Amino acid sequence: MIDKFAASIAEAIGPLPDGSTVLLGGFGAVGQADQLIEGLIETGARELTVVANNAGYGRIGLARLLELGHVRKLICSFPRIAGSTIFETLYSSGRLELELVPQGTLAERMRAAGAGIPAFYTATSVGTSLAEGKPVLEVDGKTYVREYALSGDLALVEAWAGDRWGNLTYKMAGRNFNPIVATAATRTVAQVHNVAELGELDPEAIVTPGIFVDSLIHLPQEEWA
Repeated sequence: MIDKFAASIAEAIGPLPDGSTVLLGGFGAVGQADQLIEGLIETGARELTVVANNAGYGRIGLARLLELGHVRKLICSFPRIAGSTIFETLYSSGRLELELVPQGTLAERMRAAGAGIPAFYTATSVGTSLAEGKPVLEVDGKTYVREYALSGDLALVEAWAGDRWGNLTYKMAGRNFNPIVATAATRTVAQVHNVAELGELDPEAIVTPGIFVDSLIHLPQEEWA
């Protein structure tokens, strides 16, 4: 019987080698798997490359992971959001590398990884410092920059509901980057608000099929606060 629910966050995440690349769902404060990030901290893994839409806020979740020195490099679109003081301190002191990627390009790089596409061309960033040193291609008189797929060793996802096969649904803005990162990593772990019985989720509403999910942990919403 397939049952991907784990008994604890530690069991769900499992061991993670130093130097791994971790993909985080979420958009600002919405939809980021903060409890799983706490579990990631507990693994003790360091020198991580973290891929996320932003650089965290306050002193929870990603911001806490940064503050405790587990991250060597951050790949993101919006590192300076309200409350991103940890990032600013680390980056300005040279203790954190930053790769800035336009938001649509970041999403497409991970989507490409999940789809088995090694690289693609985009007009975004042409003529800016973000395109420096990258191969270009001219098509019909327009210049495009080559961007490479971006995969991870581990993806941490927050979902609204999941069943024991790992099928996931999302609620409103909580969908954001979560379905994309779920497809782009070697291992995907999800924290879910609600547990659904097999067949209870409408197949048309399942955004992330269970084939992409390796383990889940049930965390009712009050435990997310």
